[in-house]
Amino acid sequence: MNYKIVIINIFALTVLVNANGQSNVENVLASIEKNNKSLSASRQFWEGKKLEYKTGLTLPNPIIQGQFLFGSPEAAGNQTDFFVVQPFDFPTTYKKRRELAAVQSAISTSEFAAGRQDILQEAKLVCLELIYRNKLKIHQDRRKLELEKLKNDFQIKLNKGDGNILDVNKTKLQLLEINQLNIENNVEIQKLQMQLIQLNGGKVVLFQDTVYPMQPEITSFEQVEMEYETADPIRKSLEQEQRIAEKKLDLTKTWRLPKFELGYRFQGILGQRYNGIHAGLTLPIWEQKYRKREQQANVLFTNLKLQSHLNEHFFEIKELFDRQDALKKSFNEYSFVISSINNTTLLDKALRLGEITVIEYFLETSFYQNALLHLLKLEKEYHVTLAEIMKYRL
Repeated sequence: MNYKIVIINIFALTVLVNANGQSNVENVLASIEKNNKSLSASRQFWEGKKLEYKTGLTLPNPIIQGQFLFGSPEAAGNQTDFFVVQPFDFPTTYKKRRELAAVQSAISTSEFAAGRQDILQEAKLVCLELIYRNKLKIHQDRRKLELEKLKNDFQIKLNKGDGNILDVNKTKLQLLEINQLNIENNVEIQKLQMQLIQLNGGKVVLFQDTVYPMQPEITSFEQVEMEYETADPIRKSLEQEQRIAEKKLDLTKTWRLPKFELGYRFQGILGQRYNGIHAGLTLPIWEQKYRKREQQANVLFTNLKLQSHLNEHFFEIKELFDRQDALKKSFNEYSFVISSINNTTLLDKALRLGEITVIEYFLETSFYQNALLHLLKLEKEYHVTLAEIMKYRL
């Protein structure tokens, strides 16, 4: 792919996005679900697996054999043999195999759902990071305008003979720093945009949202844990693996039953012909000796694997629930404090009246700016944690 063309398309679409309204997370996820190459490959893979599971449910191929034997001496005559045979298992075996194939086909749905969920979750986290970066860009652009105005004021005072070159230089250094941060943030935004394009199968998708998507209210851990486990495709896959192991164990019971073959046989020798029915029986004495023990061990393994996942998942969800609760409290506290003060206006007024020096102004401003930046980061982390908890809804 020509990434230069992609980047040009991104900037070309910026005007359209600004004119028609911003994209949103749901639209981006819908587009990625439609265009993602890995999802398309996975969908095709599991369609193939469903056909594979159906293979072997029919009768084995019939056997057709013939031979012509020259007799010696000539008086012995020649011999002709020909027979057609259809082998088959004990009839109940086919029922067990169909039941096993049905369970194996069902696991493909859960496996695909798990892969789909991972890809959409990755895309959603990229969108949340982009929202944070877009909000950070607005903050940095606003701060840059404030510093440029301050520098111009100092420059005017300096030109009139009332200012100090040191004050101008301090403001220039602050501007240099904010410009560098802006550049770094723009690089991250472009990197995230390219990541979305890659997830979208190479098709351009532009995401400029600055508002986090609405999230459902989390009532209690028990409710979240129950909903998460009910919808968890990995748990469903493990449960289906367990059922597959049980069906395979059930199938081993048919291995103790004999196999049959039935057909037609012709034999011609010394001018005489013999026609009749061919019948055969295979006794399961040695071949499947340890298969039952193997499947019993596999049933135990899949059960332990499922229990291990449920245990790990419980504490993973609990950790996410506690983290979002703590982040929510911190975010609300920061929001309340910052919204109740307006240090920038007070500091600007104090600086104009000469009540504080420029160094004091920048020092006090840095406290306020750092608090704002921390608030933006807390907000992002809170929504990322919520997205991890709500992953099961994708």
